[in-house]
Amino acid sequence: MKNIANFFFEIGMLKRTPRSGFQFLGSGAESVAEHSFRAAMIGYTLATMSGDADCNKVVTMCLFHDIPEARIGDLNYVNKKYVVANESKAISDLAATLPFGKTYEERLTEFNAKDSLEARLAHDADQLEMILALKEYKDLGNRYAGDWYPFAVRRLQTDLAKQLAATIWSTDSSLWWFDNNSDWWVDGELPQKDAVMPNQVDVATKKC
Repeated sequence: MKNIANFFFEIGMLKRTPRSGFQFLGSGAESVAEHSFRAAMIGYTLATMSGDADCNKVVTMCLFHDIPEARIGDLNYVNKKYVVANESKAISDLAATLPFGKTYEERLTEFNAKDSLEARLAHDADQLEMILALKEYKDLGNRYAGDWYPFAVRRLQTDLAKQLAATIWSTDSSLWWFDNNSDWWVDGELPQKDAVMPNQVDVATKKC
């Protein structure tokens, strides 16, 4: 139990570990934990859409892939020109303390090899998460974000991810929540036809 508690504290460090590449982008900030969460959701989506992948493997790869950064930090592409982190030791040291340590090591070995469909989808989820962030900052006026996009696209492994990347890049990142109901944005009230009536609420509650 002590090892499990320590593991939970360790992954909590990812909430306080910044994604260091944003230093070079010039705007934006994201923790490793924030990145991993959206990457896992993207990975699940890609695995489901592919129809052939093991969703569990893809999601666990996405969740596991940056856990070593709690020990070695997030090395961006500039850092990696000069610094070599002993990621394999960080992985094996943690795995030795976990009841699922064998699975943890196997998933990361597969992820790093990029030989399986699941590993390629997990890598694509990792890159698509960054592409989403780049589009968000581009829409807010960061002119450098567009320069990073072609490199991220070239890292994509699957046609599915490449199609999604193109759609992401052509979609306004701020309008997913906006609709054409102009009255709502003026007075905060739904038109009568869209309002939920009391009897509708009761029916919905009973169904749940």
